[in-house]
Amino acid sequence: MSKSSTMFLKFVLVVLALAALAVCVFLLPALWRGVAGDEMFADWVRGIIIGMYVSGIPFYFALYQSFKLLNLIDRNNAFSDKAVVALRMIKFAALAVSGIYTATMPFFFMIGEYDDAPGVIVIGMAIIFASFVVAVFAYVLQKLLKNAIDIKIENDLTV
Repeated sequence: MSKSSTMFLKFVLVVLALAALAVCVFLLPALWRGVAGDEMFADWVRGIIIGMYVSGIPFYFALYQSFKLLNLIDRNNAFSDKAVVALRMIKFAALAVSGIYTATMPFFFMIGEYDDAPGVIVIGMAIIFASFVVAVFAYVLQKLLKNAIDIKIENDLTV
């Protein structure tokens, strides 16, 4: 993989990190203040907002591990145990995000029932599904990479 490809992917990671930071700094506090009318509805929305803040921790951890993985690719160390560990950490972070949003799903259901908006429930399910897909993809890549490393080591020993 060329340096320009990994540089582009690093740029995308930085843009994702800045977008998530902007949401956490500007959008979520405004949403927190904006639901002051109905206390029960405000509690449900605030439960989701708290879940979004908590899910930022594994999200940024996964971005950091992705950045490390791209650095390994730049240094031609893609087939190393460090890459396998980075993929495993990405998998755990994605599962953590999925678990956090699964824990906030009752709030999505309550808001959907209260406001007669079933699309809110779909939004919550989409986030869970997307992070679970990332976890499964990272798991598959981790296993493939581990098998490739094992085959490489076996071939190096037979020569």
